[in-house]
Amino acid sequence: MLSRGFCHCRDAADRRVLRYHAGCLMLTKDATMTRLLILYTGGTIGMDHTPEGLAPVPGLLPRLLERFRTPALDFDVVEYPQLIDSSAIVPAQWQQLIDDLATRYAAYDGFVVIHGTDTMAYTASVLAFALQGLAKPVIVTGAQLPLVHPRSDGWSNLADALEAASQPDLHEVCIAFNRLLLRGCRARKLDAASFAGFDSPNAPALARFGIQAHWQRQHWLRASQPFQPVALDVSLKLASFFLTPGYASTLAGQAMQEGGLDAAVLMSYGNGNTPADPVLLDGVAALTARGGAVLNISQVVHGAVEVGAYAASQPLARAGAIAGADLTPEAATAKLLVLLSQGLRGDALRQQLSTVLVSESS
Repeated sequence: MLSRGFCHCRDAADRRVLRYHAGCLMLTKDATMTRLLILYTGGTIGMDHTPEGLAPVPGLLPRLLERFRTPALDFDVVEYPQLIDSSAIVPAQWQQLIDDLATRYAAYDGFVVIHGTDTMAYTASVLAFALQGLAKPVIVTGAQLPLVHPRSDGWSNLADALEAASQPDLHEVCIAFNRLLLRGCRARKLDAASFAGFDSPNAPALARFGIQAHWQRQHWLRASQPFQPVALDVSLKLASFFLTPGYASTLAGQAMQEGGLDAAVLMSYGNGNTPADPVLLDGVAALTARGGAVLNISQVVHGAVEVGAYAASQPLARAGAIAGADLTPEAATAKLLVLLSQGLRGDALRQQLSTVLVSESS
């Protein structure tokens, strides 16, 4: 819970005095400071060598963050009681993040979420859709190498995340990684073997960090409604199907027909093309008829679904699949999850899936 890891006391001037104690980082508060909240969920960045190999070390990352103290920056660190490998994250943990950000939303100027890289783009996408009306920066970051490694990329990623989270006119969820600031719902993990782990293949970067920070403010979103986070329905059943030549389309169609799914992401070829497999088409029609949805996105990194570009895209559209343009798989999953969690079904769901909500597609 968010309350864990916080120590509170006040001095004679009624300023909040914070200190590091028992795994929490506390700094002195001044009224002119930027005030950030850092949520540490786990990931490679905070690991250290143990007899069993690299593993999270409670209290390590908050201690290392001390180096970022400045007279102008005040931040609190919450280390989650169970630090997780991000490959194990589930929707209930996304809901915990949403709750923690919402609970402290009014108390801070910006937020940093420290996260493992494997599912970072999924988490950033879920937060982008769920934190509706967001008017403060939420920056997700992590590292390919732990901070204890002499060549760790974590130091620069954290520095960039903290700087981005201090921008009062940045009103969205972003990923800070390898000197780039990326829109969270456009970013993907594209490289597991270099520091250039993330990019947004079909959208421009929101900032580039060099000797100076180059902010691309012309691309930033602006809050257009009051802050109202969405509560996730963690019981929803979503699936993603990556088509391959052969039997995959039939298997996907059978899964959609069985009745257990609420929605599906279908990763098709090229501009949204699929084989005219009657089992697949019947599955799409059946899931759509139940009030769910099938979101058709392209397997191609630099590409988009364009119904009608090829005749092979037409049968799927006639069966009821919704063209996802250039949505990433992560954003498609997150968009379905959040819209279904709001109770949308049938035509209302289809209408919102076809609407660009947080600049998630072109």
